[in-house]
Amino acid sequence: MLEINQQKSAHINTFIDKYLMSIRQPKRSYLGASRLGAECSRALQYEFLEGCSKISARTLRIFAIGHLFEALIIDWMKNSGFELATVDDTGKQFGFEVAEGKIKGHIDGIIKDAPKELGLSYPAIWECKSLNNKSWNDTVKRGVAISKPIYAAQIALYQAYMESSIPGISHNPALFTAINKDTAELYHELIPFDVEVAQKMSDKAVNILRACDAGELLPRIAANPQYHICKLCSCQDKCWEEKL
Repeated sequence: MLEINQQKSAHINTFIDKYLMSIRQPKRSYLGASRLGAECSRALQYEFLEGCSKISARTLRIFAIGHLFEALIIDWMKNSGFELATVDDTGKQFGFEVAEGKIKGHIDGIIKDAPKELGLSYPAIWECKSLNNKSWNDTVKRGVAISKPIYAAQIALYQAYMESSIPGISHNPALFTAINKDTAELYHELIPFDVEVAQKMSDKAVNILRACDAGELLPRIAANPQYHICKLCSCQDKCWEEKL
């Protein structure tokens, strides 16, 4: 009976996954700020050239669950004294694009006000992530910059490139919020603007785009036994799907 149920479960999942793949967003034609902190430039180059075409239905399910957690936290924060804007005056998600639209970023929200007791300054980038228990605990223990350098790079790029449209946003620490998907615990961390990281990531993006225009493949990251084999370029990089 158990085997029959397992087969039926797998069969049901094929229908769900087929639906998810049918409504997935169009392939990206740009380098996203959320990915530029990844260590392997060749993997990022493949993502840009292939438009992240290798995203699986499982990954789409993970993304969808993450959006639900984010919506919950937005509601909680708005009802606890935060003025949190998630879209601009036209109803579109806050974001930026440079290099003729080949580099883009989309922001979870902007904090415009908060309970005075917190002593926050505004406007400030708000970035939200949902993490499994192990990943959440590591972030709490070591902080975003060390535990999640990809997120740190993402936030630095947001602070740098959003300054022109929202003056002062790079002068105020961003607020990073993470929810533990297993325990519902919340963690918040203030992230000051790291100019060096933002510049490094910008230079990295330009280098990737130049290599693509020239038809050159960037070198793989140096071999390191702690890394998983990357599904995108077969290098020794922590594959972005493996980290979800």
